[in-house]
Amino acid sequence: MDDHGNRGPDPRVVRSQQAALTAARELLAEEGWPGVTHVAVAARSGVGRTTLYRHWPDVRALLFDAIVQQINQVRRVPTGDLRADLTGELNGLRLLLEDPVTERCIRAILDRAPFDPALGKLKEALYQAGASGFLAILETARAHGQLTPSTEATTIVEQLAGPLFYRRLFAGRHIDTGYVDTIVDDVLHVHGVNT
Repeated sequence: MDDHGNRGPDPRVVRSQQAALTAARELLAEEGWPGVTHVAVAARSGVGRTTLYRHWPDVRALLFDAIVQQINQVRRVPTGDLRADLTGELNGLRLLLEDPVTERCIRAILDRAPFDPALGKLKEALYQAGASGFLAILETARAHGQLTPSTEATTIVEQLAGPLFYRRLFAGRHIDTGYVDTIVDDVLHVHGVNT
């Protein structure tokens, strides 16, 4: 029980939700967007369709939660050390891109987003969720005087994340921690940040 005498989440509900989210990610990776339906997720996960509809009325919401859960699992708690925090956040992105299922999910969304408004909205929502950790770190750094007021935080996020997406999704190359360190150091140097 918590401080208010309430019980935590029902473990059965947590297990069902986890099974559904895992099934949604796997189906997206294996079959693309058309393969992710409430019927298919129910069959793969063993979770009833009624339960799925109650938690996720549409497939976009289900996929959003499935991928954001992966993002949150690799996100570190910020320490206040700008270089270490950016490196940790970028290593989280590296882990997502190196995970075969998550990589295929990202590829499926990017492939169909220009032609499907629902996937376009999902892509934008996932961009916001992924960028939020970087932006929080950069705004903390700005508050501590490490970034000038004119420094555009979203540009820094793009300069950090862009090379990883290019290296993995376009070049098909492995990303190691040394590459992440180099990207962070180069970006901070370009913006005149001393860490």
